[in-house]
Amino acid sequence: MSVRGLSRWLAECYEEVPVATLGRALVRMGFVYGKSVTKSALRERDEVVVARREYLRNKLANRDSLGRAIRPEVYLDESYVNVNHSNPRTWYFAEEGPWVRKPSGKGPRLIVVDAITSDGWVPRARLVFQAKRRTGDYHGQMNYDNFRRWFTDSLLPNIPASALIVMDNAPYHNVYVEGAFYPTSSTKKAELASWLREHDPAVFDESMIKAELLVACRQRCPKPDYAIDRLAASEGHSILRTPQYHPELQPIEECWGVVKNHCALQCDFTIAGLREHLVQGFDKVTAETCQAAIKDAYSEEERYWKEDMDDENDAVVEAAGISC
Repeated sequence: MSVRGLSRWLAECYEEVPVATLGRALVRMGFVYGKSVTKSALRERDEVVVARREYLRNKLANRDSLGRAIRPEVYLDESYVNVNHSNPRTWYFAEEGPWVRKPSGKGPRLIVVDAITSDGWVPRARLVFQAKRRTGDYHGQMNYDNFRRWFTDSLLPNIPASALIVMDNAPYHNVYVEGAFYPTSSTKKAELASWLREHDPAVFDESMIKAELLVACRQRCPKPDYAIDRLAASEGHSILRTPQYHPELQPIEECWGVVKNHCALQCDFTIAGLREHLVQGFDKVTAETCQAAIKDAYSEEERYWKEDMDDENDAVVEAAGISC
């Protein structure tokens, strides 16, 4: 809010204060006029807010009266690091200017898949492999078959019983069970028309455009299970997906930061060196590191839960026309 806006509010609700006087008073009180912090527009889309509330409700339900996890929580994620990932800053003589013998480009990359609990990295779960391409992120280097193999062979046998597995919405995490149909924006119009014609011919019309077909199909098509969820359930575990655009709710992100910072500081621009430094970086992430990261994520969960409730209350007050 600007000083003029605050002055108008005071005049309406209390008494008039000159703009200049109000501005000087705010400065004396220690206020600074600067750019305000706003939430990401993407995070506040209705469907993302709904997903966030559902995630937080399930997450908070897994805490006891002391705020501790009832079921063991496992946080899994994928990341990558390039061979030329290094500290962008260096010391140099001011007269000579910066000159660093550093290769151009990002170079080959290693993709990493791992998981943490409050006890640290999940034993024997780490997967490290060199990407075939140097462009794109790790999502483009993975597929469901590879992820399923790692999930089944390396993760599930090494996590606590009846765990709550937290992961993001990467495409290969969200593959439906074999043979299942659920319409998405990438589904071809002919497939949508065929499904609707078969399941509700009274609604189907040849003149319907794709957008109409998509809505009609989604309203009538039950959403199938994800294949990876069934795998987890068969071993007594449950899966919970973080909402989009919320990496701060995934504590393993802080662990990636520790690993990557070490690799950047030790970088020698070789793939052999990167592999060695990656191992050293993982060793720097202890149980205490993971516990602190999980505590930070818990704080973010509580903050979002409260902020969403406050925003809802503000909206109700505004709709009711209550002021001052």
